[in-house]
Amino acid sequence: MKIVFITTGGTIDKIYFDRKNRFEVGDPQMGEMLCEANVTLDYEIIPLLQKDSLDFGEADRRLILETVRKSPHRHFVITHGTDTIIETGRVLLEAPGNTIVLTGAMQPARFRFTDAVFNIGTAVSAVQLLDQGVYIAMNGRIFRPENAWKNVEKNRFEEI
Repeated sequence: MKIVFITTGGTIDKIYFDRKNRFEVGDPQMGEMLCEANVTLDYEIIPLLQKDSLDFGEADRRLILETVRKSPHRHFVITHGTDTIIETGRVLLEAPGNTIVLTGAMQPARFRFTDAVFNIGTAVSAVQLLDQGVYIAMNGRIFRPENAWKNVEKNRFEEI
């Protein structure tokens, strides 16, 4: 089984941009994280977008969908900003026959204290074990985009 990692930006790839503590989406961190974790599974990384998910439009979501549809592979982990990950997950329901796990982070992967590595690990395990469908891996749990929401006040995802 080959796992295709599609990176789209979001907090997981954010870096300090200047001395004013402003963040911008930087280069994808996926390759470095997989290397540091000594991951030995068969994978490829497609750096598709470098955007904050609040800046995503319908064309961006369709690009992600078409990238999945055109792939000969059937297992995907997609890194995504948490603000609109649910909306993209719902669009990806239009790609049946695949196992797709979206994940992100509340803190950038480059931070010492981040949930990024844990969420990626959860997503990698999930994509290998779950049946076909679309899922979101956050906060140590697996959600369906149809019944998940981001609780901004508690800084976590929850089931509706």
